[in-house]
Amino acid sequence: MFAGRILSIAGCFFFLVSLLFAADPVPYGPPIDLAAAKKVMAAAEAEALKHEWPVVIAIVDGGGHLVLLERLDNTQWGSIEIAQRKALTAAKFRRPTSFWEGRIAKGGVDLKLLKINGFPMEGGLPIVHQGHVIGAIGVSGVTSTQDAQIGRAGIAALEDDGS
Repeated sequence: MFAGRILSIAGCFFFLVSLLFAADPVPYGPPIDLAAAKKVMAAAEAEALKHEWPVVIAIVDGGGHLVLLERLDNTQWGSIEIAQRKALTAAKFRRPTSFWEGRIAKGGVDLKLLKINGFPMEGGLPIVHQGHVIGAIGVSGVTSTQDAQIGRAGIAALEDDGS
């Protein structure tokens, strides 16, 4: 029984490692600074307000440490933690959280991904700037697809200013 559990854990570990190294990951860069985080936040907030979507927006650095958090009026309290966990997951794994959601939706062996220490639902995106992950954004409060739309709008602000 114990040996079987160890083999199961080891199998899950190697499965996750194989997923992470299936493609060359984007390297980490210097952490997002406050000025850049404010640009991302402002654009994400504008997208949410344009659609009247009550959300929480969290921005973390590449190590998953909180840089900015904003809760728009009338947003459910539970979205505070979820937005932070989405951002943390995107930063830790250097990929959108939709990757994990898609794998889990397939079922079967991919259900082992539920054991990762992360949040496998769309709405967390790495912030890639000049070819490096400098942070991540997590959004929660509306549908996961709408959350991701808000996150993409925020990230686009860094691309648009050319810095």
